Amino acid sequence: MAIKDAALHALIEPVVTAMGFELWGIDFLSQGKHSCLVIYIDHEEGVSVDDCADVSRQVSAVLDVEDPIRGEYRLEVSSPGMDRPLFTLDQFARYRGHEVKLKLRTPYEGRRKFQGLLAGIENDEVLLQLDGEEYCFPIDSIDQAHIVPRFEE
Repeated sequence: MAIKDAALHALIEPVVTAMGFELWGIDFLSQGKHSCLVIYIDHEEGVSVDDCADVSRQVSAVLDVEDPIRGEYRLEVSSPGMDRPLFTLDQFARYRGHEVKLKLRTPYEGRRKFQGLLAGIENDEVLLQLDGEEYCFPIDSIDQAHIVPRFEE
């Protein structure tokens, strides 16, 4: 987790937790004037649109006072959804046995995108099985990771 992400996490997590939710993760999409801070919240009973609006108001008040981000940005609060992003080793461990898509920060064996079965974690590495092989990716080398939703027929 980058220092700026850690600082944002430290500001936002107490607010989200106090409201009864788990702070699943934070994404900051820097796009000039159209930057966006996305906060993912989770709850064992699900997350409603009203929950997102309530958390957004509370977090927005804290961010207005602390002002941790320079420039303009849009704040979004969302549930992680079925294709939930994975941010931490604990989250990867919780979804062992699920199919995931990974995008690496730098290419490994000439590619940055991988999709396969999440075999677990070992130390600070994510174990991914695909095409009969097992790959180990250090968590810091992963730019993005998402669960591939399963639909039962």
